[in-house]
Amino acid sequence: MIIVKQAYRKACLFWERSMVIKMKKNKSSISSTKNKNSLQYHAMVLPGMVFLIIFGYLPMFGLIMAFQDFVPAKGLFGSQFVGLKHFTYMFTLPDIGRVIRNTLIIALGKIILGMLLSIAFSILLNEIRMKFLKKTVQTIVYLPHFLSWVVLAAVAMNLFNIDGSVNQIIASLGFEKINFLGSNNVFRKLLIGTDVWKEFGYNSVVYLAAITGIDAGLHEAAAIDGASWWKRVWHITIPGMLPIILLMTAMNLTSVLSAGFDQIYNLYSPIVYEVSDVLDTYIYRIGLVGRQYSFGAAVGLCRSIVALIMLVGANKITEKLTNQRIY
Repeated sequence: MIIVKQAYRKACLFWERSMVIKMKKNKSSISSTKNKNSLQYHAMVLPGMVFLIIFGYLPMFGLIMAFQDFVPAKGLFGSQFVGLKHFTYMFTLPDIGRVIRNTLIIALGKIILGMLLSIAFSILLNEIRMKFLKKTVQTIVYLPHFLSWVVLAAVAMNLFNIDGSVNQIIASLGFEKINFLGSNNVFRKLLIGTDVWKEFGYNSVVYLAAITGIDAGLHEAAAIDGASWWKRVWHITIPGMLPIILLMTAMNLTSVLSAGFDQIYNLYSPIVYEVSDVLDTYIYRIGLVGRQYSFGAAVGLCRSIVALIMLVGANKITEKLTNQRIY
């Protein structure tokens, strides 16, 4: 009997060892299979990473120009090092305050008005019950986002110039024509309005997704209790969208110093520099057109540092308010 028990124990130990060996082999085969499959995904990401390194990280070495009197013929390592000369010069310029003010006004106007219009449009779009009509409206409103400002600027100039269609309508109603493209009182509003028109439909996608995530039972219960449509929107829809609204607001704050170079560059002229010249266009005119490469690099570096600080701050605010992080 003792011999049988000993043989049984040895057989159990042998079986357990063989099972452990099999499990290790299976794990190793599964991990090797996963590694082989992940290689495909890494290969898909590789071109984007190479593009980012070449055009995103390698040009950062050029920031050394901000601390030099850069001369293209001498190169980065042959130009004279001047320290913070260009930074101190930047803050003594009389134009820099106006440029920063224009940047903040235009950028904040685009962010605030664009966000409000996107939220309102997404709420109204969600109320459409006919799928064909809903998709048609979505397509029409989303389309301008995919058009370049090179194209849209030509359309805007034809519409809003002194002899354009808009002024023809204004004149036919008995009012005086408005110089949209040459008036300091109007041009900034034109920039904000055209940008909001171009982007609000596409930006509403995020808010529309947030609305679809709200429990429909809450609306049904509120409707049974006699709540009007506006009260349901105010007390159910908007609070349900609030985390996404706060998240998008925090993310938009990072672009507050980028008022839209491509739009402004294609629409503005020296007549309206006073109200439309922003940091991006100022850097372009001073750094590239004026060939003050070091000064342009210094202004661009200051802008990037401020944007980085705002990005970190926006991330902290978002995490505190919504328990979500941007990165």
